[in-house]
Amino acid sequence: MDTIIQGMSQAFHLLLSGDREVLAVAALTLEVSGIATVVSVVLGVPFGLWLALKELGSKRVFSSLVNFSMGLPPVVVGLVVSLFLWRYGPLGDLHLMYTPAAMIIAQAIIAAPIVAGLSFAAILSVNPKLHWQLISLGATSRQASWLLIKEARLGLMAAVIAGFGRIISEVGASMMVGGNVKDQTRVLTTATVLEVSKGNYDMALALSFILLILAYGIVVLLTYLQHGGKSGRA
Repeated sequence: MDTIIQGMSQAFHLLLSGDREVLAVAALTLEVSGIATVVSVVLGVPFGLWLALKELGSKRVFSSLVNFSMGLPPVVVGLVVSLFLWRYGPLGDLHLMYTPAAMIIAQAIIAAPIVAGLSFAAILSVNPKLHWQLISLGATSRQASWLLIKEARLGLMAAVIAGFGRIISEVGASMMVGGNVKDQTRVLTTATVLEVSKGNYDMALALSFILLILAYGIVVLLTYLQHGGKSGRA
């Protein structure tokens, strides 16, 4: 219990004192997680919409593959991305290994199926036939899709929140493709693992509390946007 209290105290001390190294790690965490979340949404939401609207005989196959991908082990994703980005891999000439870009790629791959699967469920809950009804009333396919997305915004924002939660808490793939390099690819999750391996549990707890504060703050913001900026009171 004393260790937890000391960790909380150290976390607030690091934040209030403006520790440059901790702030840099926190800033990189937000940058990598934010970009990876945007990429996963750009890939996942359109795919979920397409899967919900298309009349495919193999829709169940696609749906099962998406559901399976939602549980992809991060270390497996990290390994595959590493093989592609490694010096002698297909994308080795890009020199992305051990860079924030590599971490973004891995995290986006992990989160995109989650966003796609939950987006698919959100669209189905609205009734995809609404899309064709709107088109029959004179709306273009793009307008109908946009109106359908607006109707399903609560579920779609839940998909975004779930994707962000998976990304900001991810550590295995980030370690593999980022290397936890100081001042380059070290984020709060990998820094916490490093401190634990060194036996600095107070510092590890402090970093964990900072991570929780950041994650909660972003989720509160996304939840606010999910409800259209309304407080939720009658």
